Amino acid sequence: MFQIQTLNKISPVGLAELGENYQVADTVENPDAILVRSAVMHEMEFGSNLLAIARAGAGVNNIPLDRAAESGIVVFNTPGANANGVKELALAGMLLASRDIIGGINWVQTIKGEETVAKMVEKGKSKFAGTEIKGKKLGIIGLGAIGGPLGNAAVHLGMEVYGCDPFLSVDAAWNLSRSIHHVKTREEIFRNCDFISLHVPLNDDTKQMINAETIAMMKDGVVILNYARDLLVDDEAMEAALKSGKVRKYITDFPNAKTAGMEGVIAIPHLGASTEEAEDNCAAMAAKELVDYLENGNIKNSVNFPNAEMNAVGKKICVLHKNVKNVIAALTTAIANAGGNIENMVNASRKDYAYTMIDVTGDIADDVIDGLRKLEDVIRVRVIG
Repeated sequence: MFQIQTLNKISPVGLAELGENYQVADTVENPDAILVRSAVMHEMEFGSNLLAIARAGAGVNNIPLDRAAESGIVVFNTPGANANGVKELALAGMLLASRDIIGGINWVQTIKGEETVAKMVEKGKSKFAGTEIKGKKLGIIGLGAIGGPLGNAAVHLGMEVYGCDPFLSVDAAWNLSRSIHHVKTREEIFRNCDFISLHVPLNDDTKQMINAETIAMMKDGVVILNYARDLLVDDEAMEAALKSGKVRKYITDFPNAKTAGMEGVIAIPHLGASTEEAEDNCAAMAAKELVDYLENGNIKNSVNFPNAEMNAVGKKICVLHKNVKNVIAALTTAIANAGGNIENMVNASRKDYAYTMIDVTGDIADDVIDGLRKLEDVIRVRVIG
């Protein structure tokens, strides 16, 4: 019986994927795995039994990835599970920025008690007029699970779409509309597009990619949409650009103390994945990832260890270790010396860490497994089967 701790409310659709071999509660003291959404885990102490953490969502800023890796705890996320919800909100953001829909709705509330509302509306509606998105140029930075479908939808709405993604996968490329112009640099999007939508992770290359220098390249009256990460945009530079009119509107799904009250900003309270469907999809994917790892040792969609899968005919020895030389040789030598026959082996690495699965037939005594655990640079060993 696996013990699963929940740190947030998790969709019943996801919990149903765990089955009868799992006990789930938010009060588990030393769980085998944790299901989490937005709860911050950086100060959390990890128990000795903890094997995995699954984030029901894409972002993992709330999880101490390096500390987890050092302890042999595999961290999963659910890329693409909430993609449609974010895509739809991005489309809504473009429409909200094109006309002052929000201002118009708020103004109607100020005159709702008047008997001549209909006449006042006809007289005052021009203050909230704007433009259509059809025929406009949309630049998408990041053509993955969200950016790609957004581009396809925008093409169907009559927009001219440009996309930039140097890490575009083959599968993602196959799913893109042939009408999307694939450009090589972000600068091409900055210089040519009426709308710019960000769909990239936060790293050293992308942090504050929207800044005074890049904004200066853009067309006057550009609209910038950020449904990816708060720190992709320099807030000070954005405030200056909005005041000057260089940027027409800034739509962000990550309000902060600066942007929440900034004129020209449409600040949305992080609603990108806040749909029933997205929450169900994320929870179900996270639960399936945990089940496959806990029961089969397979890793898919990890953010701190490499992905690896293997079917075994005998016992599967699963080893999380440092990505250094001689570890695999030490593992296989110890197993061979103990009389085990290696039927198959899978090894994968991700930066400083690696994962090796060894399919072994023959009797392997507990003291041999204990010996593997004591090998230099080995972090954790599990035996499945």
